[in-house]
Amino acid sequence: MSTISQSIFKAYDIRGIVGKTLDADVARQIGQAFGTAALAKGEQTVVIGRDGRLSGPELAAALASGLQRAGVNVIDLGVVATPMVYFATNVLDATSGIMVTGSHNPPDYNGFKMVLAGEAIYGDAIQGLYQTIVRDDFASGNGSYSTHDIKQAYIERIVGDVKTSRKMKIAVDCGNGVAGAFAPELFRAMGCDVIELFCEVDGNFPNHHPDPAHPENLQDLIRCLKETDAEIGLAFDGDGDRLGVVTKDGQIIYPDRQLMLFAKDVLTRHPGKEILYDVKCTRHIGPWVKQHGGVPLMWKTGHSLVKAKLRETGAPLGGEMSGHVFFKDRWYGFDDGLYAGARLLELLTRMDDPSAELNALPQASSTPELHLHLQEGESFALIGRLQEEAKFPDAEQVVTIDGLRVEYADGFGLARSSNTTPVVVMRFEGESAEALKRIQEEFRRAILAVKADAVLPF
Repeated sequence: MSTISQSIFKAYDIRGIVGKTLDADVARQIGQAFGTAALAKGEQTVVIGRDGRLSGPELAAALASGLQRAGVNVIDLGVVATPMVYFATNVLDATSGIMVTGSHNPPDYNGFKMVLAGEAIYGDAIQGLYQTIVRDDFASGNGSYSTHDIKQAYIERIVGDVKTSRKMKIAVDCGNGVAGAFAPELFRAMGCDVIELFCEVDGNFPNHHPDPAHPENLQDLIRCLKETDAEIGLAFDGDGDRLGVVTKDGQIIYPDRQLMLFAKDVLTRHPGKEILYDVKCTRHIGPWVKQHGGVPLMWKTGHSLVKAKLRETGAPLGGEMSGHVFFKDRWYGFDDGLYAGARLLELLTRMDDPSAELNALPQASSTPELHLHLQEGESFALIGRLQEEAKFPDAEQVVTIDGLRVEYADGFGLARSSNTTPVVVMRFEGESAEALKRIQEEFRRAILAVKADAVLPF
């Protein structure tokens, strides 16, 4: 019986704390289990890469040795952004890949994002790797190891596809994450003048946390735009698969509004197609997509789930409130913050006043993500009871594809179970402060009816 902790096998990836639940031995076993799964799909080769975390070299080496031990050939890309591993599985002679990354988590975390035979794996497939390890049911062989530098091909592919209409001065904040090794070079190759903030890759993250979803991590970028002649600010998370955007006047353009801008453009080439967005996104997306000739399709939260749905529907574009944007239009359908940044610049260089046009995208008052903390296992049970028992008499629609999203004429409320921690994630939006407050009160009443001792975050 292995001493591996099942807790690190999350819904969309594998994630643990280095030295506690994740070490070289665990990484080797995960490599051998993934190699076994790859061989079962007829795959011979797996691409690997790692972000700038301090534990990366040791974990990536152990992962490679596990893959080789299963009999799989390894192509090691070295230090890359997560989307560059996805890119490699589309352009190299290998459709499976593993990125060693802790994404936006604290410095002592690391983990693995995985693509198996061209598909992001999640849920049962990830639990399957755990079962393979527990049963010690590995394939064995002697795979080869080689290295490959994908940077030039990646940058050339984007520069060949995305055309800016004029020179633009931009500020780029990488939060010392791995995107810093590529973003400035990419945007300069596109003809931009780039001011760099924290683009030195440093796994200690000495300046601020590499997570553009939180306003406190964008304050340096906002200040830079105020003090320089840069027109727009782009920020990236720790592994480069998510994008943050700040306008000249310091407004944050959250990903659901970025998605509107992208949808308007993509629908000119794909009229009548679906645009996917997750349950956390603004209710303004639906009418906007319809207005621009598309079909809005709300879906579950989770980058792997959105990718699977994109593939199933043939939709040219999808996005999540967390900042993952998936272009199938002119690209491969995976989430890529650097490519999304490039596509944004293409659109902004056609505008006379980019900040004004971004700020003019439809917007309502909304809360950030609010977290109701519970005991392990409680969150799914609570959401299940709400789905069955809660009554919202004034609602226009109750959506239960992922938790409970209650739509009103003037806003929405959302409660869903996190797939990674024992938390109910909530988000509220209203056309006015009064609407927001009223919708929160409805949720307060519904939650306290099924869990009287809940400590609500609003």
